[in-house]
Amino acid sequence: MIQKLLPFLTLIALFVGLSIASPDHFLTQTNLSSVVRQTAVINLMALGMTLVIISGGIDLSVGAILAMGGLMGTKMMEKGYPIGLGVFIGILTGCFCGLVNGFLTTRLKINPFIVTLGTLGIIRGTTLIISNGLPVHEIPQAFSFLGEGNFLGVPFVLWVLVSCAVAVHIVLEHTRLGRYAFSIGSNPDAAYYAGIPVAFHTTAVYAICGALTGLGGMIEASRLMTGQPTAGQGYELQAIAAVVIGGGSLRGGEGSVVGTLIGAFIMGLLANGSDLLGISPYLQQAIIGAVIILAVSVDELRKRKTSRT
Repeated sequence: MIQKLLPFLTLIALFVGLSIASPDHFLTQTNLSSVVRQTAVINLMALGMTLVIISGGIDLSVGAILAMGGLMGTKMMEKGYPIGLGVFIGILTGCFCGLVNGFLTTRLKINPFIVTLGTLGIIRGTTLIISNGLPVHEIPQAFSFLGEGNFLGVPFVLWVLVSCAVAVHIVLEHTRLGRYAFSIGSNPDAAYYAGIPVAFHTTAVYAICGALTGLGGMIEASRLMTGQPTAGQGYELQAIAAVVIGGGSLRGGEGSVVGTLIGAFIMGLLANGSDLLGISPYLQQAIIGAVIILAVSVDELRKRKTSRT
């Protein structure tokens, strides 16, 4: 019980600590809105990663998918197509990349770590080839609303994030795909012999992860008002860390939407607090790595203790 509450308690302690350490800067509406906007992209990627990790996989290519989705969507806008169509193309691009990851993992029977490590390079390289290494700048000003606008006094990205979180939660808890994802992650062989279409549902999970990452790419492009072919570098580490910190297991079969959101906001507060307190961004990367090791270690110790009893 205490372990399940640990991420939530950590988030509260971090929030209180930063409020005390930098009350004049941290507790301002501008700063808190900034935290929400900055963490929205990682949150969306982490929601997709939650599905993948629960099913026993992993996706190291999400940072590259984010860049590809953002670039393709903004290119559509640059050519004069409507903003809505551009956003849809960004999401569709991410979904296609996820489908490829799922297909290669299930059909070729290759470890997802290796598959997505390879597609990371392929997708990143393809993005740079398509763009010639140059960002897309000719974007309609109205597109900035997606990442920077407010609706009913609340950052619009928060409405988008909550909607996606509710949808993923429903998928996990109330649909066949969610139940099968837990089963596949817990024991893929048993799931196969129980008659579960493992390949189909695993591919679907990667496709959903790609689609959410594509949406994150469009939000990132909206915030920057440019389609950057180099966007998303290192984001895969943060997405995985959010899931693990939130209670997800890299062995599969465990994870939750609420836990992932808490983990992502912990990462966001760590980054924001480090900036406010003047901590080096290089040290921030080291902290993220240490937090991942700590979270995985706690999970391993818990599982060993459970297996002994």
